[in-house]
Amino acid sequence: MEDHLIVDLYWQRNENAILETEAKYGRYLHSISYQILMNDEDAEECVNETYHDAWRSMPPHRPSVLSAFLGKITRRISIDTWRAYNAEKRGGGELALALDELEECVSGTGDVETEVERLELQRKLNAFLLALPGVDRQVFVCRYWYMDSVFDIAERFACSESKVKSMLYRTRKKLRTMLEKEGY
Repeated sequence: MEDHLIVDLYWQRNENAILETEAKYGRYLHSISYQILMNDEDAEECVNETYHDAWRSMPPHRPSVLSAFLGKITRRISIDTWRAYNAEKRGGGELALALDELEECVSGTGDVETEVERLELQRKLNAFLLALPGVDRQVFVCRYWYMDSVFDIAERFACSESKVKSMLYRTRKKLRTMLEKEGY
């Protein structure tokens, strides 16, 4: 079923919307969650919560790209779940490692003072990513959005792990320079 028809089902409050979403995007959403949590049962629970959040969000939202909308919800829920499990101590895994790598670029001061500042930072990050060469951008997104391991990224792009690490390091360095220049 096409995305706009699935969104229409949500707007009509038709429960088939969830069945169609699961049929089309279930595996995609599970893979996002599993990369963060590394546990099938927890990932499945996060995906189910994604369907619930999508149900509550539509209406009023009418996403133009349903896969991105659902992926963002799944990622947020999965990271929140990971944080809850690791509140006492920092666990291992790709999420902790990826967050540690980005920590040098973005200071962990907590809350952004206003929504306007958050949106401005988001705009700058998007512009930064769009300015990157295609492969560098894809590698960066695989690592820091999907939380893929360096090994998996190297396999996907048919290169060595050291090349992936080098690409990520150079991109983080560029990001840090840009953010410092912008006052972040």
